[in-house]
Amino acid sequence: MAQLRFKALEKVQNRKKIKVSSPSNKISNYFETLIFGMDQMKGTLSPSVFNKVRFAIENRKKIDEETAEAVAAAVRIWSMNKGITHFTHWFQPLTGATAEKHDAFYDPQKGIENLKGSELVQQEPDASSFPSGGIRSTFEARGYTAWDPSSPIFIYGSTLCIPTIFVSYTGEALDYKAPLLKALEAVDHAATQVCKIFDRNVNNVQASLGWEQEYFVVDKALYDARPDLLLAGRTVFGHNPARGQQLDDHYFGAIPPRIYDFMKDVEIHAHQVGIPLRTRHNEVAPSQFEAAPMYGPVNVATDQNQLLKDLMDRVADHHGLKVLFHEKPFAGLNGSGKHNNWSLMTDTGVNLFQPTSSARENLMFLVFLIATIKAVHDHADLLRAAIASAGNDYRLGANEAPPAIISVFLGSTLSGVLDELERNGNIKIEKGDNLYMKLGIDQIPEIILDNTDRNRTSPFAFTGNKFEFRAVGGDSNVSNSMTVLNVIVADQLLDFHGKLVKKIDAGDEKRLAAIEILRDYIKLSKKIRFEGDGYSVDWEKEAKKRGLSNARDTPRALDFLITEKSKSLFKRHGVLNKIEIHARHEIMLENYIMKVQIEARVIGDLALNHIIPIAIIYQNKLIQNANGLKGLKINAEDIIETIQDLSNHINMIKKLTNEMVEERKKVNKMEDSRTRAIAYCDQVKAKYFDQIRYSVDKLELLVDDEDWPLVKYRELLFLR
Repeated sequence: MAQLRFKALEKVQNRKKIKVSSPSNKISNYFETLIFGMDQMKGTLSPSVFNKVRFAIENRKKIDEETAEAVAAAVRIWSMNKGITHFTHWFQPLTGATAEKHDAFYDPQKGIENLKGSELVQQEPDASSFPSGGIRSTFEARGYTAWDPSSPIFIYGSTLCIPTIFVSYTGEALDYKAPLLKALEAVDHAATQVCKIFDRNVNNVQASLGWEQEYFVVDKALYDARPDLLLAGRTVFGHNPARGQQLDDHYFGAIPPRIYDFMKDVEIHAHQVGIPLRTRHNEVAPSQFEAAPMYGPVNVATDQNQLLKDLMDRVADHHGLKVLFHEKPFAGLNGSGKHNNWSLMTDTGVNLFQPTSSARENLMFLVFLIATIKAVHDHADLLRAAIASAGNDYRLGANEAPPAIISVFLGSTLSGVLDELERNGNIKIEKGDNLYMKLGIDQIPEIILDNTDRNRTSPFAFTGNKFEFRAVGGDSNVSNSMTVLNVIVADQLLDFHGKLVKKIDAGDEKRLAAIEILRDYIKLSKKIRFEGDGYSVDWEKEAKKRGLSNARDTPRALDFLITEKSKSLFKRHGVLNKIEIHARHEIMLENYIMKVQIEARVIGDLALNHIIPIAIIYQNKLIQNANGLKGLKINAEDIIETIQDLSNHINMIKKLTNEMVEERKKVNKMEDSRTRAIAYCDQVKAKYFDQIRYSVDKLELLVDDEDWPLVKYRELLFLR
């Protein structure tokens, strides 16, 4: 094992630079060249067919058979002209990854290349081999993928990829996309109804998303030499290096040359498939980075995020690197989140979360702002369940990540506005461009203050013209959290609309009626607002006084998914039925169990088969040395003390690991998934992981560096 480590280190030193050539010095020359989007359709379809497709996409209508045939023929010709021979329905099962089954255009019976409209619209993958939570059994294999025209078809590698939903033979959703589309339709319907009270010109509202993807990058040889990274996605052992992130010098620092080449390569591929990446930078921890695009429609943005993760993996392999999306791959360092910047946009071009100089638009802004806060207040537990995962449990509440307690940050300006509205019904908003901060430096102009500061400890923060859902994990599919967020806001907007219409029908003046409802919402949701340090122990105590939940682990957080309140919410909006909700609950519990089980097995294997044998070999070296010193009548007390320390840690590791294995065997016999998940959390992970790690990490400091089998943190984090 130690040989593997040093061979990996040698590979790192001998890496050759990968030359990256851009197709053009202007991104606009190659952006979306591998996308069959609206521009490509307009150029290849007849005007009548194109108008049908555009109408169907904009109005969420089905595309008829004749139109599908025309689109299929056009996209086949377009892709074949680019050298493509196969197509696939690209979908997102409940594994968290994407899935695809490639079929050739070539039809051997007819001897020609062809893509039927029916093949574009629908395929039949095996539904029994994907997570179904009991909806599908092995003998009930049939499932369907169905084309989602609202997300562009694209070429990836040598395959034409058609974004689709994935459902069972009996119609239940087996993916992340189908519920998301329903939630987006719900928020569009609800938000449009509210907007029309203030502006009759609004015909639809689109939820938009700009995600920020954090990730680590390590050399692939070093990654391959760490079985825990290879199998569990995170390091189960590893002593913190002398230098980590304490100097704050990595954040926004100069991007290392090899990583820069990798980023550039990723961006070229991303731009070709229409992912509008715009920002790249070093994150806080060493070897941690971030990529962020321009915002776009939620459905398209989530597809692009899933595609980007896969693309980054492939490009990294070409550069001899490995990307780590796990929320906490390294103990003691910042974890990786996927901050979701979410807003609502009208078809008239108004961002509903943007204060303006217009009194009418500001009232509408307050309606949507306060309704969102109220929605988060009423369904905070469901939002917590939406971000629950084994990986995110390691991250939430540690370093830069927000705590498991869901709260809303507004900033002093907007908090003051809401407090004033609650007390006096006054909705005057100071214009942000009237607030200035003078820096006292002549050559630097005055800086306009935003209406909010930025609170990095808040899980759900208003950041000027959008909400930033910061608690989402770096390895998650954002569809899950976006489905919940959009459906709870839709529910609250419909509540507001119903109450407002009732008051207007009763003769109340519209503006005063709206303010009265908003004042009530502010009072009812006040406890969810928090402006302070979310990391502090004081906030935990304060949150408990306020009655806010603090579900620290996934098994208990998932309980919120199957409450009658949650089931009723999803049913009202047709997003998920009872069968689908319970299936997802079962799948997420099983996923948690398997992730912790894998980690436990990796810990056991490394501890018993790699760490202890090496520690004993080194211990024997010291014993020989101590005996030699005694023969020379030289004091060997310090060496004997080290031998005793080694022995104590070896014995402790063996004892705890064996106990953990026995405990795991007991837990595996439990039939109920929730009981088993909680037992894995409490009786396996919490009881043994950190204790075993403590002794292993102490051995790393005691054993000769030349003998230590695992690639060390300093090597993983600083050698590229």
